[in-house]
Parts: sequence; C-alpha cells; structure tokens
Amino acid sequence: MLNKGDAVSVLDEDLKGIVVNIIGDIVTIETTEGFELQFTINELIKIETDTVLRANVFTSSTLEEAVSQKESSKKKSIKIKPKERFQPTLEVDLHIHQLTNSVKGMTNHDMLTLQLDTAKRQLEFAIRKRIQKVVFIHGKGDGILKLELEYLFGRYNVKFYEANYQKYGLGATEVYIYQNIKPN
Repeated sequence: MLNKGDAVSVLDEDLKGIVVNIIGDIVTIETTEGFELQFTINELIKIETDTVLRANVFTSSTLEEAVSQKESSKKKSIKIKPKERFQPTLEVDLHIHQLTNSVKGMTNHDMLTLQLDTAKRQLEFAIRKRIQKVVFIHGKGDGILKLELEYLFGRYNVKFYEANYQKYGLGATEVYIYQNIKPN
C-alpha cells in the first residue's frame, strides 16, 4: 500500500520519486528531476527513502550555496546555438525492449497497447509541461505502430511529421504541440 510521501521506483522505467497524490489507483509522483508523472499503482514499488532522493535533502549550508549559485547565474546569459534552438526537448523511445524487461507471454496486441499507452502518457505530459517538440522513436518495422501513432496524434492539437532523417533515420515521428499563449 502506498501513501503520500513514500519513495517509489517505476517498474518498467528508470524513474524514482516521491508520491504526491493518490486518486483511486492512479498515483502521481514527483521525480528526482522535479517532474510530476502519473502511473497506475501496480506500476510502482515502494523503496527506502534515503536511497532515493539524497539530491533533494538540503542543509542550511547547501541551501545558501544553491541561492548564491542562482544569483551568480542570473548575471550570465546563456547563448543557444541556432541549430540547438530547434532541437526537440523530449525524445520517447517506443521500442518494446525499452518499455519492458521481457516480452515473454505478451501478444503483439499487448506490446502495441503498451507502446501506445506510453506514447499517450508522454504526449499528455509534454502538453501539461508545455514542452513544444517531442520525438517518438518507433522504428521502421511493418508501420503498424506508426499508423496507430498518427491516429493518436490526430486526436490532439498537434502537428506531426517525419523527424530529422540524419539523426533518426526513417523510424521516428516529431510532434509539434501548439501552445496557447497565456495572457499576462
């Protein structure tokens, strides 16, 4: 049984975090990188707190050091190369071996469903976090996953097209998410 504040690890992904909300069997965790992600309760396993988030434990000296570093970094302007400016900020690899440790006992339908659920979850995460570009790496294969992804993307306010051929070859689709401009 999970409770708010428990340290957890995601079973099929290299993610750890703290439980911040539980609604039914949907658990929201805050990862060590500060992202909030949702998983079903059976995708998570409780782990020891002190082994997870040492990076998030602050003492007064580390807090003062962090504040001084932030103040000094305000003075520096970071230049972004034009080529990097248009690079996607999120890549999602949908190859089945990246999503699960074993495909033993899984049908082709099960694998496709896992891939599509992952794509949907990551797309909705990008929309919530206002990430404008996402690349979904699906591979060439028979093209079934690519067709299903295009159907999925058609249900959102996004534009999608072949990703950079030099970087990804033929097996990736880039999604551009239209952002609503918030009035001040």
